[in-house]
Amino acid sequence: ANGIVNVNHVYAGQTLVIPGQGNATETTSPATAVSTTYVVQPGDQLGRIAQRFGVPLNDLIQANNIYDPNHIYYGQILTIPGVSSDPSPNPAPTSSPPTTIPTTGGVRWIDVNLTTQTLTAYEGDTPVYSTAVSSGYWPYLTVTGQFSVYARYSSQTMNGYALGFDYYLPDVPYVMYFYGNYALHGTYWHNNFGTPMSHGCVNLATADAEWLYNWSDYGTTVNVHY
Repeated sequence: ANGIVNVNHVYAGQTLVIPGQGNATETTSPATAVSTTYVVQPGDQLGRIAQRFGVPLNDLIQANNIYDPNHIYYGQILTIPGVSSDPSPNPAPTSSPPTTIPTTGGVRWIDVNLTTQTLTAYEGDTPVYSTAVSSGYWPYLTVTGQFSVYARYSSQTMNGYALGFDYYLPDVPYVMYFYGNYALHGTYWHNNFGTPMSHGCVNLATADAEWLYNWSDYGTTVNVHY
């Protein structure tokens, strides 16, 4: 009745349908119970689709019995729960500078596009460097918004066990923190850039991270978006 894939994982605040309980408390109106469908387009990500339709990502996963949220495919038909009509068409991915970032005078800033899994370094409105990255995979999605580099380390041990994760990575190169524990950094443990792979950080090839580390500084704006 709930499209649950893994019976060992429910979460706090999740709404469950109890079949056969006519006197159960209604939590949604008939209007919000209507579903629609969506055909996956090139470049789509499940998190972005959920955001576009305004539905919780977990609801979208459960409605479609998706086992691995990082793997959807072009032409796949998704059920969008609680939506009666399609939203506006897919926005085309863009690398245009956001209007809130100064684009004159050669101001240096970093743009991370989670849809295309790319990072572009700008000086004003001129792109000067671009590379593929690996952002966070579900449920460890990379934060979106505009941030500033607040801490920098040429090398650092990242102990995921301290954060409840199952990794321990010594000597991570060229680390640039921009929000909480989220950082841009070099990556020596995989070469699958262009695909979400991290626990929220933005993974770069070591050579790309070195260039970015030497080019940027404390306070450099980091713009993360879909």
